[in-house]
Amino acid sequence: MPEGQLDALLSLLVEVMGADKLVLKTSKFGALELLRSESLEERALGLKKIIDRNPTLNTLPRREELPLFINELQDKTAEMIARQRAEKELEQKVLEKLQQRHDQYIEEIRREVLKKSCGPENAQTLKRLAILEKENRKKVNRTILEMLRPSKLQEIVGQERRVKALISKIASPFPQHVLIFGPPGVGKTTAARLALEEAKKLQHSPFSRDAPFIEVNGASLRWDPREATNPLLGSVHDPIYQGARKEFADSGVPEPKLGLVSEANGGILFIDEIGDMDPYFLNKLIKVLEDKRVNFSSSYYDPDDERVPQYIKKLFEEGAPADFILIGATTGEPCELNPASRSRCAEIYFEPLTPEDIKSVVENAALKLGVSLDPEVPHIICKYTVEGRKAVSILADAFSFSLLRSSCSDPNGVTITSEDVYEVVRSSRLVPTAKSLGSSSCEIGKTFGLGISGFMGRVLEIEAAAFEAREPGKGRLHFNETAGPLTKDSVFNAAAVIRQITEKEITDFDIYVNIVGGAGIDGPSAGAAILLAMLSVITKVPTKQSVAITGEISIRGRIKPVGGIIEEIYGAKMSGIKTVLIPSENRADVPVGLNGIQVIPIETIEDIILHACEKNCNF
Repeated sequence: MPEGQLDALLSLLVEVMGADKLVLKTSKFGALELLRSESLEERALGLKKIIDRNPTLNTLPRREELPLFINELQDKTAEMIARQRAEKELEQKVLEKLQQRHDQYIEEIRREVLKKSCGPENAQTLKRLAILEKENRKKVNRTILEMLRPSKLQEIVGQERRVKALISKIASPFPQHVLIFGPPGVGKTTAARLALEEAKKLQHSPFSRDAPFIEVNGASLRWDPREATNPLLGSVHDPIYQGARKEFADSGVPEPKLGLVSEANGGILFIDEIGDMDPYFLNKLIKVLEDKRVNFSSSYYDPDDERVPQYIKKLFEEGAPADFILIGATTGEPCELNPASRSRCAEIYFEPLTPEDIKSVVENAALKLGVSLDPEVPHIICKYTVEGRKAVSILADAFSFSLLRSSCSDPNGVTITSEDVYEVVRSSRLVPTAKSLGSSSCEIGKTFGLGISGFMGRVLEIEAAAFEAREPGKGRLHFNETAGPLTKDSVFNAAAVIRQITEKEITDFDIYVNIVGGAGIDGPSAGAAILLAMLSVITKVPTKQSVAITGEISIRGRIKPVGGIIEEIYGAKMSGIKTVLIPSENRADVPVGLNGIQVIPIETIEDIILHACEKNCNF
């Protein structure tokens, strides 16, 4: 019985393992001699070495223990066979699954390879890129204002002295920040851009050949008080809420974003309409002007983090360079600008363009367009604008009308007529910038004063009428209150002076003073003109209608200085005034090289009477 069981076990092992494999294991575990033995105990021990895979077993079982020993071998053999069959079944299932998923795995691998090789592009993004490139190739043409913009300093008309002053300030070895004040359309932006190009040519200039010119509009600058967004000075993006570049996203490293002040490093930062900037924002810019650097900070920055690149560490620890020259331009009043900004900058005042300047602008633009002009065209255009840009715009519109009217295939063969310009005037509803008020006649009770509106001077028509009071000593002074509170003071000062020089009682007259149009007068500059109008109407002495007067009148008959002399002279010239009387203390304010108008300094009321009244008048 035990012998048959041992033979059966051996046959089963041969069947399961195979004869060759069984022979190898028998030799490996030292069981070959035991299996060939005629002793059942030795044969049983040999089988145990093979089944247990243990060559160190040397204890033979006793005869009486042999049945139990064989049963144990049978159990282990059954367990081994069961495990092998389970492994075979599992392998079979794995092979079946691999076969089933083979195509799917291949497709996924192919997609992964394509994704890595092609990047983020796909059919949709490539289509949109093609559409964008197609749209970029579509161009209507250059705008006419762009084509006619001055490309040389010599083409900037009417500002020769100001342009020279601008170049001298920025081209010095010690350049200054500059603020440019002036009306719109007189060449402030163009002068700044061309001044830098001129400064680059000078040997002592601090600007290199590649010095940048960065232009920005102060009215459109927006910023976040939390410093999350600041296109002018720069900002630090929050890596959590605002996101970061791919290489910094996982580690949460904040990256400073440089602003326009850093782009302008070594060059010029031009801020148009700087007066419209937020005052707090402007103060931060002043700090950068002083430090010549922009400092960054972030609660996410860790200087000990090894993942932070060196350039980010340098920006946080040393800041970004911002060594530039600031040129600010504004059409506003100087008093509206931050005093801290004005104290750090040189100031240049661009003057309004004269009619002769506008004519030159129109003629130069016509040369660039290659068109002919009727002789009246420049004269007509200068009536409707004092801005160079607007003059070019009117000429461009007239060119379009002329081209449409003539149906000419060659734009260079067009002739712009006065009717083309008037068509533009009618369609745009333009009005003359100033009406001609001056004349060679003389009138009683009418004089011309001078005032300022922005950067433009204006002529004030002042009328006066006097009637004998119904009861002596009960006369009154009447004037339009809309003219401003200082007009009231000027009227009473004039009454005191008239009483001194004429020895007439003002209270014996009802006197009416009117500022035509109700023009508001912010200062006392119309005082002298009001005095002359009242004096003329009381004494019945005519005044010259070709003379305008500016200056404050004191109760002692002295003419006191006022501001805005340049603008007032310009306004008088535009209105056809031939002579302007100014306070003697304003003599130094008169522009150099003044043509077409006479300026006479005065000190007292006697000087006014001498130059503004008919000769041989006697008070």
